Amino acid sequence: MTNVTFADLGLSNRLMKALSAANYTTPTPIQAEAIPVLLDGHDLLGIAQTGTGKTAAFTLPLLHNLEKTHRPPGQRCARALILAPTRELVIQISESIKTYGRNMQMSQAVVMGGVGKRPQIEKLRRGVDVLVATPGRLLDLMNLRHVDLNRTEYLILDEADRMLDMGFIRDVRKIVAKLPEKRQTLLFSATMPGDVAKLAREILDNPHRIEIAAKTVAVERITQQVYHVDAGAKRTRLIELLAEPGFERVIVFTRTKHGADKVVKFLAREKVNTEAIHGNKSQGARQKALDNFRKGRTRVLVATDIASRGIDVDDITHVINYELPHEPESYVHRIGRTARAGADGIAISFCDVSERAHLRGIERLIKRKLDVIGEVPDDLSAPESKTRGGPSRPGTGFKKRRRRQRRPDRRAA
Repeated sequence: MTNVTFADLGLSNRLMKALSAANYTTPTPIQAEAIPVLLDGHDLLGIAQTGTGKTAAFTLPLLHNLEKTHRPPGQRCARALILAPTRELVIQISESIKTYGRNMQMSQAVVMGGVGKRPQIEKLRRGVDVLVATPGRLLDLMNLRHVDLNRTEYLILDEADRMLDMGFIRDVRKIVAKLPEKRQTLLFSATMPGDVAKLAREILDNPHRIEIAAKTVAVERITQQVYHVDAGAKRTRLIELLAEPGFERVIVFTRTKHGADKVVKFLAREKVNTEAIHGNKSQGARQKALDNFRKGRTRVLVATDIASRGIDVDDITHVINYELPHEPESYVHRIGRTARAGADGIAISFCDVSERAHLRGIERLIKRKLDVIGEVPDDLSAPESKTRGGPSRPGTGFKKRRRRQRRPDRRAA
């Protein structure tokens, strides 16, 4: 947090009233840095993990600027466009706009896959102040001439690296090509791979750069532990943990949709109230699972990395990494689901022998060792093989398994 208050940032009275009603007084570092820059009309490149408050960092100045220069959007047009990679994140951003803009007459529309097009088309017919969309569905409606972006004044790309992972960058470029050159553009990304950096150079005009490093995110408030466990023993360990007191609202992360469904099935057999959220679920099913989890009807939510984008639920007591992610940054994103709004949290990771390289990558990123719980394998501290394969091989088929893990799972949403 900062010593600055929202009252110091120059936001409109209506926004300040909404923030007061939501008991928001002190901005996060990215909010304190970004809001004045955006109120002045500059482009922005923001590098920030989840949990840093970046949604409010771009939503608040956007609403302020839209109110300040209020004008009709025009038929099928949107004054501001916010692109996000997943349906859950789109819904979360839309809810934030409703919360902060509660005292304003701002119209908005949500465009995303997994639901019918007709209500979205009807909502866009008269035009809206803010359009929040996933790239695929938006491009579809643009091709059908239900959306016209030639009068859009503001463009915000959220989680650009995840859009790259999901194969949306090409769609994003097609959408940006339809926008006016004169506009204010914001790009937020947790990481800055080459393709995202190239996109930022293409669409941003002399941007201010704000970087909130992973080490300054709320991970300091999270107790981070690791169990070294055989892959076949993960089920038993998970069930044992969930039987302990204090595991009241838990997210379990897997790498794939199939893995998430398997976890739900074996937890259901153990009478643990569990639901999954991933890309094979309809949008209605995903929202129902989230609502049940948020309201306490479901104690355990099993999620994949991509589908978890936009899970914004308070009082999550534990995050359990049933499988470690391929990318260390995804670990920070996962554990950021807990310890929100100033609370503490616990993150527990299972690590089998094939995942030790992923664990080392995570520890290098966060610049600390995870606390080891239980027995430490005898070979854990053994020197690594000097062969090109990296760690010493546990047995036949190791190289094939490692190659398969390195391939991105494009269906993991």
